[in-house]
Amino acid sequence: MSSSSSPSVLLNTGVQMPLLGLGTYKLVGPEDVYQAVDAALAEGYRSFDSAAVYRNEADLGRVLKELLPKHGLTREDVFITSKLGPKDQGEGAMEGALHSLAQLDLGYIDLYLIHWPGTQGRVVTDQRNPGNRAESWAALEKLHAQGKLKAIGVSNYTPAHMRELIQSCKIPPALLQVEFHPRLCQTELRKVCEEYEVCFQAYSSLGKGELVTDPVVLEVSKNCERTPAQVLLRWAVQQGVPVLPKSSNPDRIKDNARLFDFTLSDTDMDRLSALDCEHKYCWDPSEVV
Repeated sequence: MSSSSSPSVLLNTGVQMPLLGLGTYKLVGPEDVYQAVDAALAEGYRSFDSAAVYRNEADLGRVLKELLPKHGLTREDVFITSKLGPKDQGEGAMEGALHSLAQLDLGYIDLYLIHWPGTQGRVVTDQRNPGNRAESWAALEKLHAQGKLKAIGVSNYTPAHMRELIQSCKIPPALLQVEFHPRLCQTELRKVCEEYEVCFQAYSSLGKGELVTDPVVLEVSKNCERTPAQVLLRWAVQQGVPVLPKSSNPDRIKDNARLFDFTLSDTDMDRLSALDCEHKYCWDPSEVV
């Protein structure tokens, strides 16, 4: 990805990744994808996050090829993330990753993640899970060496999963993407990522929408004259944590991009962080062997 004025974070591959990306979960169908990506590009988004299980990789790839010239951009100006489906964990990983590459049809994927530490169709306590993860990672390492996946990483890994990977891998993960918001500060995971120079990235920054009505969030947003969503996203990026707010609404996409022209006070940051109660709104990987 070429350098741009978009605030970014340096991955351990030496590549800059935008702090703000558009999450595309639940964006289904070419019309919805087109509207969201068009609005996002107009507002300065240069990062787009997909996954095999989102079933929108093909639409995202087609839409980007159509829209990049409209916005005066090239493939190198955007950062594309996708993820290996849990059904392809293990022996299906190479085929699954190649399918993502074919669906997006953008030449390469900037960042490709193992979406889940378990394997679809197997119980979380299945003792084959560690071997499947290792097999998946080996496949991603091969595609990384070929230049098809510019960076590789993981999603929904626990500290134990991260340490297991780092101790056995040839190529260290560039990024860990997990649920992160004021009610789930992920202190231990962030320390592990810092120790091994792995970028820590947030998803579900709004707690599936529940956090925008939290009294503390509402008070902070009123005081700084920003929306609750902007406050929650700013709380993350002010800590250097990239975010992936998802929306199909052009107005909301525009609002979510307004993160870099204000700063939360230390007091407000501390008040928000004090909401931490280790509450997960999304899938919980803690029991996956």
